[in-house]
Amino acid sequence: MTFKEIGLIPPILNALDALGYTTPTPIQAQSIPILLKGKDLLGCAQTGTGKTAAFAIPILQQMYEKGGEKGKRKIKTLVVTPTRELAIQIEESFTEYGRHTGLYNTVIFGGVKQGKQVTALKRGVDILIATPGRLLDLINQGFISLRDIEYFVLDEADQMLDMGFIHDIKKIIKLLPHQRQSLFFSATMATRIVDLSKQILGNPEQVTIAPEKTTAEKVEQSMYYVSKPDKIKLLLHLMKTENIETALVFSRTKHGADKVVKLLKRNEINAAAIHGNKSQPQRQRALKAFKEGDIKVLVATDIAARGIDIDELSHVINYDLPNIAESYVHRIGRTGRASASGQAFSFCAADERAYLKDIHKLIKQEVPLITDQPYHDTSPPEKPAKQGGGGRNKRPHGGGGGKKPNPNKRKFYGRKKGPKKS
Repeated sequence: MTFKEIGLIPPILNALDALGYTTPTPIQAQSIPILLKGKDLLGCAQTGTGKTAAFAIPILQQMYEKGGEKGKRKIKTLVVTPTRELAIQIEESFTEYGRHTGLYNTVIFGGVKQGKQVTALKRGVDILIATPGRLLDLINQGFISLRDIEYFVLDEADQMLDMGFIHDIKKIIKLLPHQRQSLFFSATMATRIVDLSKQILGNPEQVTIAPEKTTAEKVEQSMYYVSKPDKIKLLLHLMKTENIETALVFSRTKHGADKVVKLLKRNEINAAAIHGNKSQPQRQRALKAFKEGDIKVLVATDIAARGIDIDELSHVINYDLPNIAESYVHRIGRTGRASASGQAFSFCAADERAYLKDIHKLIKQEVPLITDQPYHDTSPPEKPAKQGGGGRNKRPHGGGGGKKPNPNKRKFYGRKKGPKKS
């Protein structure tokens, strides 16, 4: 089954094609047809199974087909998720999948000043992704109304309850219109999760995706402690000393990916980058060159790499550790496919040790630490640096090169003519 066979419209198919998506994951294949019929959904699936696309794509399609209203845009879709990192990732996905729909989206979360978020809301948005605390705060201040919500998504419900958000969620549910389409996702279905789902959903369809293996059995994993300035030196060292035929290198940001490619080329290693700021032809050329062996290293951000399917990939290199543990499993699973063996090298700076701790907890084992390397860093762990959301500094029509990321800025990608900004 392909995305086209599911019945998606051309604006969304074009966006998926640009990302390299052709075949839906199991949760997408099962969920999208249900949601396009307007039914509620109770989904049990872990992060990394493709569930963001499973709910974002049908919501975008339904909103696009209904068309816009005259005047200021009203919030029609609300996605609530427990953490800033997840909220930013979901917002980026809506931006990517909906770039040809003419729909606006923005993300709000706590821990930062609310000014820019409020400015985006005042201009009007169609889709809002939020963490519970900041959402209720801005509702209480009168900046957000939920009376026009038509689509409501509660993502990572079990994590939400573990973090103590149950009372906030109940408050949000009371403010939602009774007539709406509701989606509820959780990695587990304990009694308290089922009880909460009954408060949100009407007569839902259910989709359950079995958890993926926590590690790729055929992948040999190695961890390297290295300072940030020495990461590129370590990468060059490994390229020279290890038997690396092809390498998919993961960078947390778009700007970082471009920088790595530049430094590799300077050292006569053919490389290319793929990320959200690259056009579809640029991505396709880079991927084609990589598959045909014209370039040895492909540097990618997580979202740009989701559509990559390469059978014979000898190495995955985490130049930056992901701040969401499930992404690590998803990354290393790209090597060691079919009958091939594979290796995964991960670089860990002092301020990434907290991410490593989460990874060990998820995979229920410690990744072997390699100390016999010229750039071994013995610095003590540091608090993780604040992330700006993976280089989400796109302007309405591109650009943004090395400008400081602004995840609070309202995003618009579209060719469909919509209402004027108020």
